[in-house]
Amino acid sequence: MTEHTKTQGKLIVFSAPSGSGKTTIVRHLLKQEHLNLAFSISATSREKRGTEQDAKDYYFLSASDFKQHIKDDDFLEWEEVYRDNFYGTLKTEVERIWALGKNVIFDIDVSGGLRIKRKFPEQTIAIFVKPPSIDELKIRLKKRKTESDDKINMRISKASAELATAPLFDVIIENDNLDKALLEAETTVSDFIKK
Repeated sequence: MTEHTKTQGKLIVFSAPSGSGKTTIVRHLLKQEHLNLAFSISATSREKRGTEQDAKDYYFLSASDFKQHIKDDDFLEWEEVYRDNFYGTLKTEVERIWALGKNVIFDIDVSGGLRIKRKFPEQTIAIFVKPPSIDELKIRLKKRKTESDDKINMRISKASAELATAPLFDVIIENDNLDKALLEAETTVSDFIKK
């Protein structure tokens, strides 16, 4: 990324354990036109699920293509979640959004979010969405009815580790009341963009 593009927009990172409500918050913020946000579409090497579309939900790449992009230093951040199952943010995606004159909003895992913050400390606000409790998180994940108990338990144990990283973020929003969390997120992002 050139020095010129670095000055173009702000980066708004939302990270949280699965089930905390970050995606709901990000979708709300994208509808607020005064914030001038565009969503950063991640790249992944996993297979498409259901009605997912390439370049809308994710940029779907083969594992070998993903590895080539890593070698070519094309990612802002990336992670191998399971063997040959990669997720990452392409530099070209951020440049695409900045070229539109917009700020970039990310719905991204904790480690990816912190990597972006480290790379662009002045331009990034890293926001952690915290569930009221691990018990509440478990209830929310079960209500989704999208995953097995094993998968839910795996997410819960991962959530404990992710919650420990919350102090590394610029802002922590506790989502115990969605309307309050949406308002807090909107105010936080708006204030940051005006800086």
